[in-house]
Parts: sequence; C-alpha cells; structure tokens
Amino acid sequence: MKILVTGATGNIGRKVVDHLLTMGATDVRVLTNDPRRAALPDRVEVISGYLRRLDSLPTAFEGVDCMYLAPTPDTVTEVLTLARAAGVQRVVDLSGEPESWWGSVTEAVETSGLEWTHLWPGDFMENARIWAKQIRDTGAVREPYPSTASAPIAMDDIAEVAATALLGDEHAGKSYSLAGPEILTRTELVRQLGVALGRDIPFIPVSRDEAVEVFRSEMGDTASWYVDNVLGGMAEHPVAPTDSVSEIIGRSATTFARWAADHVGDFAEAAT
Repeated sequence: MKILVTGATGNIGRKVVDHLLTMGATDVRVLTNDPRRAALPDRVEVISGYLRRLDSLPTAFEGVDCMYLAPTPDTVTEVLTLARAAGVQRVVDLSGEPESWWGSVTEAVETSGLEWTHLWPGDFMENARIWAKQIRDTGAVREPYPSTASAPIAMDDIAEVAATALLGDEHAGKSYSLAGPEILTRTELVRQLGVALGRDIPFIPVSRDEAVEVFRSEMGDTASWYVDNVLGGMAEHPVAPTDSVSEIIGRSATTFARWAADHVGDFAEAAT
C-alpha cells in the first residue's frame, strides 16, 4: 500500500511521516514544497509540490492508495478531484466539524467519492508558544478570559492518530474529535508552563482590546480574529473527548505538563 503524506514540511505532517515509519510502513511518499527544510528520512519518496499548486499534484498522486490530507480549504475540492482521478482510494484529513473554520474540508472530503477518516482536533498545545514574547518582554501573560478552558492536544499525538488511521481500514467512515487528557483553564496552562520553566508566570486579565494589542506584534491583522474567535470561542466548562486519543492509539495522550517540560527550549529566551 502506497501512502502519501501531504504537507510533509508542516508541524503535523512531518510527524505523521515519522510515525508511519515507526509503525512499519514501507511505501511512503511525501509531498513538500521545501524538501531540504523537512529533513526527511531516506526511506521515503519525496515529491516536490504543494496543495495550492495544483499542477504539481498528478505526479504525487500516481499509484497512491491512501493519503493524509493537510487542510487547504481554498483548493481542497480541486485537490480531491485530482486524487480520485489518479486512483486514490482513501483519505485521512485534518479538518473540523462542519460548522468550524475547517469544516469546508470535511464537506469536500465527504462529497469527493473517496473513503475518508476525519480528524477534528481542538486546541493545540503548541499554541502556548504565542505567549513566549510577552513572557520574555513582561514576565507575565495577558489575556482576557482567565476562566475559559480547553483540553489541548499535542501535535505529535494528532500525528500518531493520523498514522494509525492510515494503516487501519477499520477507521474508514469515522470522525474523531481529538483532545488532550485534561481540561485546563488558561490560568492553569500558564501555571504549568511556569513550573516547567522554573519560575512564576502571573496571568493578568486584560480587556479584549488590550489583548488584541498584546498579540498584534506577533500576529498582525489576525490578532483581532484570534482574540475573538479562538480565545473568545472557548467555554468556561467545556465538554471535551479527553479519552479519544488513548482509545485510538492505545496509550495515554500527552499531558500539558509533559509537553511543557519537553519544550522548555521553545521558551528558553523567555525563561532567562
């Protein structure tokens, strides 16, 4: 079975490749716009291309049985049409519930005629990196909603779920809402990050407009969208499928405390 991993330079796609190889996959092809940056193993076949560069895809799809689909809502319909024409049978997509901002990927996959498995992750643990600059500059985190919460998931766990789904036909036709093992408030996330860094990091509640200004230096014009739709979209008492990862891959999902301890280097400058 030939497996194609798209977005192989991306944070999740690159990890999918590693998990496939660890699980014994022997015929893995990867699509990447920057093969040198991806530092891909010699055991994989590398195709230079991009999901938004449609003329690069027919070669990538040739002979492929199933693929991991990174989310590109603007070209997903055309991508899937080319995949089906090339003989691809099944797709494992990173997407979202139909009403979410990646919901159009889900809808396009379901109408493509291909077998599918949807992966619907919630908040990424890696999103905590957005705090690094303000911790470095001020020693604190400023956000508007201290009591809102989520069950953040590590990208490596998502990638392992994706690899598992690619290698198992029993996952066809299933939608997996993916979350980490704990529901944590924003203040608790900051506290646990401080423990990993060996310092106290205060969480300072600020207004919505102040938060936009805090994030504008890092996010530019998307800061308002982030504060309103991501931070503002979290609930104070969310219901999250915190066992979803362990049920699929057979091990406990990564805790945020473990992730923070493993990624102290991402915050090294902030910790000095």
